[in-house]
Amino acid sequence: MTNPLLADWTTPFALAPFAEVEDAHFAPAFEEALAQSRAEILAIADSSETPTFANTIEALEAAGGALDKVLSVFFTLAGADSTPARQALQREFAPKLAAHSSWVYGLKGLFARIETLWEARGTLDLSDEQARVLMLTHRGFRRAGAALSGPDEVRMREIMARLAELGTSFMQNLLADESGWHMVLEEGDLEGLPGFVVASARAAGEELGAPGPVVTLSRSLIVPFLQFSPRRDLRKKAFEAWGARGAIGGDTDNRAIATETLALRAERAALLGYASFADFKLETEMAKTPAAVRDLLMQVWEPAKAQADRDAATLTAMLRADGINDDLAPWDWRYYAEKRRQAEHDLDEAELKPYLQLDRMIEASFACATRLFGLEFKALDVPLYHPDCRAWEVTRNGAHVAVFIGDYFARASKRSGAWCSAMRGQAKFPEVQGPVVINVCNFAKGTPALLSYDDARTLFHEFGHALHQMLSDVTYESVSGTSVARDFVELPSQLYEHWLEVPEVLAEFATHAETGAAMPQAFLDKVLGAATFDMGFQTVEYVASALVDLSFHEGAPPADALVRQAEILDALGMPAAITMRHATPHFAHVFAGDGYSSGYYSYMWSEVMDADAFAAFEEADGPFDMERAKALEAHILSRGGSADAEALYVAFRGRLPGPEALLKGRGLAA
Repeated sequence: MTNPLLADWTTPFALAPFAEVEDAHFAPAFEEALAQSRAEILAIADSSETPTFANTIEALEAAGGALDKVLSVFFTLAGADSTPARQALQREFAPKLAAHSSWVYGLKGLFARIETLWEARGTLDLSDEQARVLMLTHRGFRRAGAALSGPDEVRMREIMARLAELGTSFMQNLLADESGWHMVLEEGDLEGLPGFVVASARAAGEELGAPGPVVTLSRSLIVPFLQFSPRRDLRKKAFEAWGARGAIGGDTDNRAIATETLALRAERAALLGYASFADFKLETEMAKTPAAVRDLLMQVWEPAKAQADRDAATLTAMLRADGINDDLAPWDWRYYAEKRRQAEHDLDEAELKPYLQLDRMIEASFACATRLFGLEFKALDVPLYHPDCRAWEVTRNGAHVAVFIGDYFARASKRSGAWCSAMRGQAKFPEVQGPVVINVCNFAKGTPALLSYDDARTLFHEFGHALHQMLSDVTYESVSGTSVARDFVELPSQLYEHWLEVPEVLAEFATHAETGAAMPQAFLDKVLGAATFDMGFQTVEYVASALVDLSFHEGAPPADALVRQAEILDALGMPAAITMRHATPHFAHVFAGDGYSSGYYSYMWSEVMDADAFAAFEEADGPFDMERAKALEAHILSRGGSADAEALYVAFRGRLPGPEALLKGRGLAA
């Protein structure tokens, strides 16, 4: 029988035929597609023709299409709907993919062809985008060790294969810890919890087949539990389980994996001639150097820590007023911060949530894209990989732009967090193809599903990434969409969050789940007025994680990652009642692959730009100023990585920003 992963996809919009795909199809499809990719690349490397951009760089762009199709389906399922069979396949595929990558970069004939083109680049009459693709290809080969030989080349292959194994194990261990823990709540334990938390806990219990409502380690459930439960003992139990992910011992412990990963990264950088892995990794980013990153983070750390210390004193007084003669602990912060928010801003999240229905927030994110960029969204009835998924065709002026898929609810088979990925990227070569983009979130189920304000911001954030993919208008897929510098990729996503805060957007779409009434103006004013509430806490937990990540990758690797983490936090004077947003054993951004390694700071680097970029709209005719929207699309959203990130931002704004707008936006300015 024909393997559906290898057949031509005749489905609407050439979507993956999820209804036909079985786990048994993946291994044979992977092996055949991998062999096909090797043959295509070997033909380029062994060609006797004089190297040209077409027969070398464009040929590489076109190679591996079958492998890309297989892996786009596999990794979508592995992240969003994992099974033991898929996890086993992931462990099998990871070292093979690493070996394939090392083999490609180790083809001396191929690198020689690229080097020839690079040396002759001034005579090739390339377009700006072609020149950029040539530069990125040449740089990518050099940074992957293409110029290495002998024992160094062999060792680099060993390192990359081992790192692939470690990254896969780290993520699977984390998923096992997250899905393997829950706390059953007795009816008396529900006292003090608002209805939406109780409903989410009951829904989670039903999904797990538990004897009653449960608290899981899904952020959309555990955070509101920590905010509202008056039971300090239960908050402590839940928080400690949340913080212990990846560090509970046994087969799923990630501590040794993190330490080995850091050592291998340092060795990799040394083989390539860099002083540290941070120096290697940041060379291609906007920041360029570890010193530039540390400078930004410390400019934010000092005022954030000062604010957090002041807030801790206030919350400690509230704790003592409750008759608890103890220090403020991490499992206390959210509870007392929520009580303080209700007192100071007269804002109760239990009162707010009914106005933030998931379906209405999806509509809001679409409506903003319609007003800004002329996009229209039509629901599709197509087979997808899980019943929770939904799909829309995206059009503009009647022409097809993209397919957008939303997978919004938490489940045990889905890794934590939220992300955007493209099952197919936009390109015009070797043929025109529209993108297929997925947003994956972990919101708590309900009837209807209600979001916290942070959840709603996450939805807008991920849709900002989706717009970057959908509005891409380049020739080559290697530079389309979000294929940009890591500290630039968060600009479109974080910028789009600002439209959630636009009063007219909330006034239209923040409607009550039971009455249908719009959010009252007085309540809307409270929501917007509390936008920077508890920002000291939020900034400290984030910047601490970013500084630990950066410090891990500077200098010699630590003998024990957890010991080094403690030393870094101690030197910073980390407030005792605040923990890192992502402690090392569950810091998937950094250890489940090296995408954000030395790069977790990127969210803040991008925030400097997003605060400044939204100010450009405010300085013009407001959030829906059409000239600014056109400029945003023309200079940033449509360009992908086809030009230098700094040049793209300057083309949009006329200059680079400083951190002042960020500090003001977070309420941390002096």
